[in-house]
Amino acid sequence: MNKAVGGILIAAAIVGIFRHVTAPVPAPGKESIAKPPRPVPQLAVEREDFRCDGRQYCRQMTSCAEARYFLEHCPGVKMDGEKDGIPCEDQWCGLQ
Repeated sequence: MNKAVGGILIAAAIVGIFRHVTAPVPAPGKESIAKPPRPVPQLAVEREDFRCDGRQYCRQMTSCAEARYFLEHCPGVKMDGEKDGIPCEDQWCGLQ
């Protein structure tokens, strides 16, 4: 009976290896049909002319780039009421 069990185990191992080796491979050029992910807004704006100077509100900004810099680099700003990472949406950085 031990020979029968050993034969079954060997046969199962061979079948497992065969299934692994003969797994379907995608045709060239058809690896992925999924759409690429949407780009994430770039918030880190490195500009030498922007400085954290105590301003906190959108009404104190002069551009979206400045508001983004302040949101990313300056403490205590109040420019992202929705907490979505986009500052001053009504005044400067609204998505069209």
